[in-house]
Amino acid sequence: MKQESYTLFKSADIKTILAVLEDELQKRNESPFWRSRVVPFSEAILSVLIPLRDANMLFNPEGEAVDELTLELFFRWNDFVSLKSLAFTIQKSNEAGVLLRTKLDNDTCKKYKEIDLKTLGDYLSKNSVNLQNESLDFPISNYNLHQGVSNVIKSLL
Repeated sequence: MKQESYTLFKSADIKTILAVLEDELQKRNESPFWRSRVVPFSEAILSVLIPLRDANMLFNPEGEAVDELTLELFFRWNDFVSLKSLAFTIQKSNEAGVLLRTKLDNDTCKKYKEIDLKTLGDYLSKNSVNLQNESLDFPISNYNLHQGVSNVIKSLL
């Protein structure tokens, strides 16, 4: 599955990636608890990473440019703190009309096009993330839950 995952993240659309995850969840007969969390969590992350991938503006949680969307990069953004940071980076970039808080070159950042944050924002707000104030923390239990979700995703892919 590793090679298939590489190709999947490199070029597939969000629906295709989510369908593969859903299929793997069914094949492995994961518990309903995890099944109800894996796809929405992945969709929230991919709703931002896929547009960044398609615009050749991918970056890692440290803000460094990344050439392609890999499974490893996806897992780096699975960290709930990193995902919160990504949401605020995109929110600020949408407001400014330029990609901010990254180490991508200025010419690339100026080509930034607004990314819809509805899916990611809805997901984060359902998980007690304050979307108005980045410095406010969320419950540690939510972080721990998402570590578990990330582990299930790793086992699937």
